[in-house]
Amino acid sequence: MVLNQNYEPITITNVKRAIILAFLGKAEIVSANNGRRINTVRTSLICPSIVRLSVFVRVPYKKIILSRKNILRRDNHRCLYCGSTVNLTVDHVIPKSRGGEETWENLVTACIKCNNKKGNRDPEEAKMQLHATPKRPSHITFIKNYVGDVVDDWKPYLYM
Repeated sequence: MVLNQNYEPITITNVKRAIILAFLGKAEIVSANNGRRINTVRTSLICPSIVRLSVFVRVPYKKIILSRKNILRRDNHRCLYCGSTVNLTVDHVIPKSRGGEETWENLVTACIKCNNKKGNRDPEEAKMQLHATPKRPSHITFIKNYVGDVVDDWKPYLYM
């Protein structure tokens, strides 16, 4: 993981790139990867798990694009009504016919069965409850999803 100078997570990178950043003096190694080392002809290098850039890099606001794929990712590929993981669609919490917009807060992942059951009604009218409140994700959310199993060293930086 690459951290900015202020310890904010920027991205995930591979070990080769992390070693190059550290070797060139552009980053410092914050955490090593369980004491693993990479051997070269002349030396042995520590295998980094987290590197911190030595100069602050201004990262423009990372806006996550509203798309079906990103909604499924945000909801962890689960129906927010019943928890099913098969036959998933995107549902408008407030239907479009009732003024519902295409926003992060109004779109959720739903299985076909729940989507048909809810139909053109609000969840309250259909007597269906959302298991989570839909909201705009941050880029840190997608870093967590990209990695899968988060290394214990990374958890403080990913706000876990």
